[in-house]
Amino acid sequence: MENAESSPLKRFPLGLDETTEEEYSSQSTLLQDFASIPTIDKAWTFTSASGSQCMFSVSQPNLLANKNRKYILSSHISKGSTNDVSFQWDAFPIEMSSGSIMVPSPSGSKLLVVRNPENDSPTKFEIWGPSRVEKEFHVSLSVHGSVYSDGWFEGISWNDDENFIAYVAEEPAPSKPVFTHLGYKKGNSTDKECGSWKGQGDWEEGWGETYPGKREPAIFVIDVNSGEVHPVEGTRKLSVGQVVWAPASGGLQQYLVFVGWPSDTRKLGIKYCYNRPCALYAVRSPFSKSQDHQSGTNASEEASPVKLTQRISSAFFPRFSPHGKSLVFLSAKSSVDSWVHSATQSLHRIDWSPDVKPSPDADIVDVVPVVMCPEDGCFPGFYCFNLLSKPWLSDGYTMILSSVWGSTEVILSVNVLSGKVSRISPGNSSFSWSLLALDGNNIVAVCSSPADVPEIKYGSLVVKSSAEASWSWLDISSRRCRCSEKVISLLSSRQFEIIKIPVRDDYKNLTKGASNPYEAIFVSSKSKSRNLCDPLIVVLHGGPHFISLSSFSKSLAFLSSIGYSLLIVNYRGSLGFGEEALQSLPGKIGSQDVNDVLAAIDHVVNMGLADPAKIAVLGGSHGGFLTTHLIGQAPDKFAAAATRNPVCSLPLMVGTADIPDWCYAETFGKQGKSMYSEAPSSEHLAAFHSKSPISHISKVKTPILFLLGAKDLRVPICTGLQYARALKEKGTEVKVLVFPEDNHAIDRPQSDFESFLNIGVWFKKHCK
Repeated sequence: MENAESSPLKRFPLGLDETTEEEYSSQSTLLQDFASIPTIDKAWTFTSASGSQCMFSVSQPNLLANKNRKYILSSHISKGSTNDVSFQWDAFPIEMSSGSIMVPSPSGSKLLVVRNPENDSPTKFEIWGPSRVEKEFHVSLSVHGSVYSDGWFEGISWNDDENFIAYVAEEPAPSKPVFTHLGYKKGNSTDKECGSWKGQGDWEEGWGETYPGKREPAIFVIDVNSGEVHPVEGTRKLSVGQVVWAPASGGLQQYLVFVGWPSDTRKLGIKYCYNRPCALYAVRSPFSKSQDHQSGTNASEEASPVKLTQRISSAFFPRFSPHGKSLVFLSAKSSVDSWVHSATQSLHRIDWSPDVKPSPDADIVDVVPVVMCPEDGCFPGFYCFNLLSKPWLSDGYTMILSSVWGSTEVILSVNVLSGKVSRISPGNSSFSWSLLALDGNNIVAVCSSPADVPEIKYGSLVVKSSAEASWSWLDISSRRCRCSEKVISLLSSRQFEIIKIPVRDDYKNLTKGASNPYEAIFVSSKSKSRNLCDPLIVVLHGGPHFISLSSFSKSLAFLSSIGYSLLIVNYRGSLGFGEEALQSLPGKIGSQDVNDVLAAIDHVVNMGLADPAKIAVLGGSHGGFLTTHLIGQAPDKFAAAATRNPVCSLPLMVGTADIPDWCYAETFGKQGKSMYSEAPSSEHLAAFHSKSPISHISKVKTPILFLLGAKDLRVPICTGLQYARALKEKGTEVKVLVFPEDNHAIDRPQSDFESFLNIGVWFKKHCK
C-alpha cells in the first residue's frame, strides 16, 4: 500500500482554492501599498519671531497592531519677496500615542496633550512649552472618564488668558449595588472588596452607533496653574458638546458657550444624524466670580445655562469672531424639521457683547439661508462637516470653511455681516479641496482626486478690494506624505471626470431642483486597448443623504488600479445639490434612487465607456440597500455584487437599529415624522417590506459578497444575515465575512484591508 504521508493533499484556507489563493497573494501586496498611504487629519499654524510654523497631524494604518498610527509632521513656512512659499520640514515625524488629543493655546506658546485612560488609569493632561513638558495633571475616574474626541461632542477650548481649559468628558461612573454572601450590602462601595460583587445597576440609554458603553458627556474646566478641575453644573438634562469660551469682559465673569442635545427623552443614534434637535447655551465658568452677589440673584439661577437659540431647532459649531462682537453658528434646521438625517445647512449670527449678560431673547440673524434650488454652477448651500476653531481672516468678519459643492469639496469665504459667499478654491478644478488651517490671511489646504493622492496647497490673498478678492494657490511638496513608486505609476495611468446625468423618471410634479441633472464621477484608464472597456464597478454611497466626493480614496484607487473603471453615482437625495433635490428622495427609496443608478449606468454604456456584460456593483449601508435592490430589480444587469452592512429588510431594521426613525422618514417621506412609533403596525411593516430589497429576493441571480460588522448598531448584522441565508436557500452564490469587533463603518485597519481584498478577488472571479 502506498504511504499516505508521501503524497499529502494540499490544503487551502477556508473559502480559498488554488486560483483564489494566487489572487489573494498578488492583490494583497498591492493593497498594502495603498493602505500605507498617510492621511493628513488636521493642521495648526503658529506665528513666532522667525515666521510661521505649521504642524500636521497624520495617521497611517498599522495593520499588525490593528490600529491607526498617529504622528506629527512639523515645518517652517518660508515666504519669499514675491508669492513664493516653501515648507522646510523637520527631519523626522514624532509619533503620538493612541488616544492622545492635541490642542494648541491661542497664542501658540503652549500645547495641551490629553492622554485618555486605559483600564482604570486616570486621564493625563500635559501642558507643553517650546522645549519641555511644563506641567502634568492626573484626573481620576472619580472626577470624570475619557475626554470626548469624536466630531459630535468633542470640545476642548483654552480661554484667552490661557489659564483655564474647558473640555467635554464622560461623567463619572454611577455607583452600583454591591452584593455579598449575605445579600445586598447597604451603602456605596467604590473599592473592590473580597467576597463581594457589583450588580449591573440600571440600564442607561446611549447615543447609538460608535457610543456603546460611553457615559453622558459633561463639561469640565481645569485650572492650568493648579490642576484643579471643576464640573459645569446645571446641564443634567442635556448631552453637551462643542464647548468654547465666550470673549472675556473687563469684569470677573467668564462664560462658556456649548451645544446641548436633550437627553431626558428617547435617545436615537446621533452619529451622522444632524436631525437631532440641539441648541446653543451659555453658562458661567465654575471658576468665575459673580458680580451679582449683591443684586439678590439666586445662586442656582446664576449657575443655570441660558438657552441662546430659542427660535431655531438646531444650532452647532459655535464660533466667536476675533473681536468678540459676533457669535456665528451653523444650523441643520432643515434636517430637524423634515426628519431626514442630513440636509442643507444655514448660517446664523448673534450679536454679542462681553459686557452684557447672555440673554435667551437674543436676536438671531439669518446670514446664509438654506438654498432650495441653485442655478447651474452657483452656490448650492452649506454642507459642512467641521469648522476650524479659528476660521477668521484678519478683517474679523470673513470666515473660511470647507463645504460640499456638487460632487466636489470646495473652500469658501463668507462675509458674516453681508452674507456674501465666494468660492476661493479654483473654480475650474474638479478636484476636492479641504481646509486644514489658516496662516494669517493665508490658507493651508489639501487637494486630491480619485486619481491623485492628497497634496498640500498654500493659498494667498493677492488682491483685495471692496468688491473682489483673488487667491493664488501654490503647490507644497512633501516627501513625507508620498506613496510608493508602484502606486504613483498606477495612478498616473488613471483619469476621472464628473458626468452630468439627465433625470429620467415618470414622477409628476417634480420640483425644479429634483428635475435637474445629478452627477456621477467616472474613473477610468487613460488608454483604451482595442476599443475594449475595462470592467465597471458601480460605487454607491450610504445615507442616502450623503455624498461621494471627487477626493482620493485608498480603497477605490486600489480597485481602479487592478483594472476597473469606477462609476461613483451621486443619485438625487445626495448632499451638495440644493434642498429640493435632496428632499425629492424620502418616500421614494427603492425606486427613485434605484432608477437614478440604472440611468447612470445606461448613460456611460451609451457613451461607449462601459461594457454592459461586465458590470459589478458595490455599496454599504444605504449603498448596500441600493446594491441589493439593483440585483433584485435588474437581475440580468450585474455580473457580481459586494456590500458592507447593507439595509436589506426595513421591517427587521426598524425594531433593532439605533435609528428606527430613519425607516419612517425614508419610507413615508414627510408623513413619516407624525407616523413614527416604537411599535409599528402591521400596515407600517407591510410598507417597510414593500420598500425593502428582500421583497425582490426571488429574482436575484447575481453572486454577492457580504461584509458585516458584528457590533453594528446602525444596521444590525441580522438584516444582512437574513438576506444572505434567503439567497443561499434559493441556490444563489453567496459569500459572507463577519468581523466580530467592528461596527457599522468596518474601518479597523485589518477589517478594512480584508474587506477590500475580498472585494477585489470576488470581482476578479466574476467579472473577468
